[in-house]
Amino acid sequence: MPKPPPIFEPKTRVRRQSSLLWVFDRFEFDPGYLRSRMFGCETAYMDGMLCLGVIDRGDEPWNGLLVCTSRERQAGLMAEMPALRPHKVLGKWLYISQNDPAFEESAARLVEWVLARDSRIGVEPKRA
Repeated sequence: MPKPPPIFEPKTRVRRQSSLLWVFDRFEFDPGYLRSRMFGCETAYMDGMLCLGVIDRGDEPWNGLLVCTSRERQAGLMAEMPALRPHKVLGKWLYISQNDPAFEESAARLVEWVLARDSRIGVEPKRA
């Protein structure tokens, strides 16, 4: 008896969930919050503004928290939170590596600023 042909099963791509999603936990009950995915990064929008991104690829500078802002607002944020640095690739945004000793404290503070609608954090997303 001949062997039946193999059944074709398309490969499904499984997305690995970021280990840093806990950063967004405080946003869950805010009606202005929306979570999305962009370029391998989990992002948080508040009231339509792109505010934060978390990424954990393991290699720098793709292993921490991105703060969506403009170059004009960077100095003020870095003065209050010295652990923040301009991202090496996305220079208009700020970044803190999860390897930084101040990461958890800084992430919690940034979340509070976003919840308070701090005008230094957030950029208008580009429309397609």
